[in-house]
Amino acid sequence: MTVELKPGERLDDLQTAGLRLIQRPGTFRFGTDSVLLADFAAPKRGERIVDLGCGNGAIALLLAGHRPDAAIEAVELQVELADMAERSVRLNGLEDRVRVYCMDMREVWREIGRERCSLAVCNPPYGAPGAGLERAEAAERTARAGLDPAEVAASAAALLKYGGRFCACYPAPRAFEMMTAMHKCGLEPKRVRTVHARADRAPRLALIEGVKGGGSGLNWLPPLILCDADGAHSAEWRRIYGEDG
Repeated sequence: MTVELKPGERLDDLQTAGLRLIQRPGTFRFGTDSVLLADFAAPKRGERIVDLGCGNGAIALLLAGHRPDAAIEAVELQVELADMAERSVRLNGLEDRVRVYCMDMREVWREIGRERCSLAVCNPPYGAPGAGLERAEAAERTARAGLDPAEVAASAAALLKYGGRFCACYPAPRAFEMMTAMHKCGLEPKRVRTVHARADRAPRLALIEGVKGGGSGLNWLPPLILCDADGAHSAEWRRIYGEDG
């Protein structure tokens, strides 16, 4: 299907199932963290998934590519990003499986319904409001302004069934904030995987999974190393990106 690009927009290859994504420099653009989160979430057969703060729809599309039988609700507050996400859905012919909601994630349960999803994902903005963003455009400043982890976790908790999973990507130095917020909402942290640029470096990101109504006990997965000592992509990176076919 052909979808018209607006001024400044471009098409990027998601390197998954032939999917393409509309992006524009100066707005939120997907990166490695989106790809890692989609892989970490590992959706199961026939799940109903919600992507909270979906941006331009990268994670929602990646999940659709990973699991062709999943239904995905993508929620984004910013009109421009939600429009890009919706057009990317149409571009890839996924209208029957991916629906975009342009609204506040804290209110989307009114449209989707409470406790209707089995998997929620979120790659929330990381920065504190105004930190180092003087040269960013307005849309990018909004996307990176820093959403309270408690609001993200509460939104996920409202949408998830008992036993449903919430997967988030968060800066490793602040991972405790997200895990605390999840715990307070009844989403017990169950799996954590730290992400390291190289094996000898401190983690930059943490991939965290909480389970609604889950018991105590936290499973620390082996660290995810992105590059080998010589700077080449690691075997795990190549698996995630499909570089080995």
